[in-house]
Amino acid sequence: MLKGLGALGDMTKMVKAAQEMQGKLAALQEELARIVVLGEAGGGAVKARATAKGIVTGLDIDPSLLDPAQKEVVEDLIIAAIRDAQDRGNERAQAEMARIADDLGLPPGMGMPG
Repeated sequence: MLKGLGALGDMTKMVKAAQEMQGKLAALQEELARIVVLGEAGGGAVKARATAKGIVTGLDIDPSLLDPAQKEVVEDLIIAAIRDAQDRGNERAQAEMARIADDLGLPPGMGMPG
């Protein structure tokens, strides 16, 4: 073996690790698009479904709220339910990224690209 190839070997390992991380992050992004979380407001009277990437995919409103006099209340509950779903999706995404970081042997708290 020629002198100096030790550093080249280390570089090869780093490139391979970076490619592995990139592949896992791509898979994670696909998984986050499939994970569905449920956000609620008004004691469950308004429910919003969203992916863990924050894309709202559905809304369910209790028919008892559909009184025209309650329009502003319903609008506020819808916004609250959507925000709750997005928050839950973000929490799930962060947990999945932490899991991937742990699988890769990265130190706890090390930021993962989103």
